[in-house]
Amino acid sequence: MIVVAVIGLLAALTVGSMAKARKQAQGRQIVNDIRELDAAINQWAVDANMKDGDPIDWTAVSTYLKKPVVLIDLMGNPYDYGTVGNDQIFINWNTKAELAGVGIDWGPY
Repeated sequence: MIVVAVIGLLAALTVGSMAKARKQAQGRQIVNDIRELDAAINQWAVDANMKDGDPIDWTAVSTYLKKPVVLIDLMGNPYDYGTVGNDQIFINWNTKAELAGVGIDWGPY
């Protein structure tokens, strides 16, 4: 009976940490995806002589990526984007709320 209790306790601890690890992995993937998008926007803006405040041409930006442009994150929330410059792309606040408390460094996004 004690063995069953110990196994149950270990299983309960493992499930909790696995859920947190999964959320951390999702958050890291979202941050990496948005970094790739941000870098592609920056490269396109430099090559096309765009200036701060110009609209983002997603068709042109897609040529700087190895995969298609997807403006929705793993959680199903759209990325928030604006114009070329410091406010060009952000992670949706719903995504940040869903992944709160797992230690994700969102950086400037």
